[in-house]
Amino acid sequence: MRILSYVFIVILLILGISFAILNSNQVTFNYFFNIIQISLSLLLVLSLGLGIFLGFIFTVIPIIKLKNENRHLQSKIKVAEQEVENLRSLPIKGE
Repeated sequence: MRILSYVFIVILLILGISFAILNSNQVTFNYFFNIIQISLSLLLVLSLGLGIFLGFIFTVIPIIKLKNENRHLQSKIKVAEQEVENLRSLPIKGE
């Protein structure tokens, strides 16, 4: 299994290097503050990396919020269960 993963990584590296060689022309990248000349493959890799980073951030933040809400609700459940247990242990009056 480990050899298969190494073969997969080598294949990905070969594909990445061939992609970079085939797309090595310089392109003009105009962003709001400056204009630079950068290779097309580097620009594509940087934009892919930025997309992965932003997707990760926008996915992780709601997960963290939900975990905090879950922890808060779990503590409320413990308090409610303790109250129910206390009520069950009280003697019944009126009989």
